[in-house]
Amino acid sequence: MLTRSDNPDPLGVLRSTLPVVEQAGSVRIDRESVEQLAQRIADREFSPSEWEHDLHWSGEPQETANFILVLDALNFCFWGEPRWIVTFEGQRYNGYWALAAALTRAMRQGVPLTDAAYLARITEPQLATILAGEGTIPLLPERVANLREVGRVLLASHQGQFARVIVDCHGSAIDLVRRVAAEFSSFNDVATFAGQEVRFYKRAQILASDLAGAFDGQGLGHFHDLDQLTAFADYKVPQVLHQLNVLRYDVTLTKTLSGRIEIPAGHPYELEIRAATLWAVEALRQALARLGFQISPYQLDWMLWQLGQELPAEALPYHRTRTIFY
Repeated sequence: MLTRSDNPDPLGVLRSTLPVVEQAGSVRIDRESVEQLAQRIADREFSPSEWEHDLHWSGEPQETANFILVLDALNFCFWGEPRWIVTFEGQRYNGYWALAAALTRAMRQGVPLTDAAYLARITEPQLATILAGEGTIPLLPERVANLREVGRVLLASHQGQFARVIVDCHGSAIDLVRRVAAEFSSFNDVATFAGQEVRFYKRAQILASDLAGAFDGQGLGHFHDLDQLTAFADYKVPQVLHQLNVLRYDVTLTKTLSGRIEIPAGHPYELEIRAATLWAVEALRQALARLGFQISPYQLDWMLWQLGQELPAEALPYHRTRTIFY
């Protein structure tokens, strides 16, 4: 198996974001807090999150692969007031879990979400019905466009089956991420900072890790280089890292976040926060390795994301950016 020391920057993500962190004046990584957090993690028993969950639909392998692609094509931007909430089997969910609940509900009702032909022509009213709940999910037209693209690409190049893309990558999560970002524009999470291309690939990377979880690391979920993925640069993980003093913000950025002022996509603040998140998780991984605790960045991301579901009310709000990429 490849290790990060064998090929420390397979996606070009960490290298391309290094200048963002080192040159940025608004965000910095507190190395002492990284070491302290690493020690806290190493001192307690830690088990990476399991994919198995009632809200994660599964069926035959090809259907499951298509479902995961649909799930991650829609897995972005859940924030807003009032919160979008889905009630499923007597439980109320928001954010990602609301999405998973809505899609699983639709599958159980016979909506053909794994059929590429259906996805290619899905309408906004149809998706609104699928995602019906309290409030309205943000960026509904963009979500419709994402699903149509998924359907069109699968039909045009892969006989309607995402499994064919996975098989063509021969067990490489890195190749899958690159392939998905190249073929599906809605997964091509690339920005420009100071004239330099910065590749985050958040949803393409989480897609690979979700496949690994859904198939328990076997078959269509077997990847020999999953540990090469970075963390998934979104808005929740940096909020957790800030609460843990790993990320430090300057006064102006802090005021922007505390005031819940929206930050445009591609703004330096947004790119600095996302880039610093990747580097902070990588620094945490390295600190844990020095303590003899081996864990991959994507597993650390899962752990931090879970902590984000239980942040205290006084935590600094997450940054608000309307985007399809996270």
